[in-house]
Amino acid sequence: MHTLVFATNNPHKAKEVEQILGGQYQVKTLKDIGCLEDIEETADTLEGNAIIKAQYVKNNYGFDCFSEDTGLFVNALDGDPGVHTARYAGEARNADDNINLLLKNLADKTDRSARFITIITIIMGEKEIHLEGICPGRIAQQRSGTGGFGYDPVFIPDGYDLTFAELGEEIKNKISHRALATKQLVAYLQSI
Repeated sequence: MHTLVFATNNPHKAKEVEQILGGQYQVKTLKDIGCLEDIEETADTLEGNAIIKAQYVKNNYGFDCFSEDTGLFVNALDGDPGVHTARYAGEARNADDNINLLLKNLADKTDRSARFITIITIIMGEKEIHLEGICPGRIAQQRSGTGGFGYDPVFIPDGYDLTFAELGEEIKNKISHRALATKQLVAYLQSI
């Protein structure tokens, strides 16, 4: 089994990607390779943050790796939380606080359309590739479901009446923004 380093400290994301890769790769996190420092995401775009993380691992640890940055873009909030999705309610990156703030900011809005975007940057050798997955949907009026993580209890993907937290991993891992970007990653890995 091949090993890929995923420039993340989020074990949920690593597990999700490993499942999407269908057991073809063992996915290692930053912690797994001994990278305990917090890589600051200082860019103002998802792609910029993904590049920062992938280059940091490549330059400091020597591993070929991939990284991703994901944002939730809500139309009625002019694209917020966007690039600040994980820190929407503050540096603590607390999912409950983020959801509470999002629902509060949407309380008087009728347009609840939104989209999740994931950008993956992969660096292998000297080559740097960027991939994108987009999942359109809408923000629910209230939380529903216990599965998933992050904004999953309030995000309803287009074509469904249930949140990601209600749909379960099997469906989410086929239709989500991260799944779509990761499928492109798989196709790229199989082509080299």
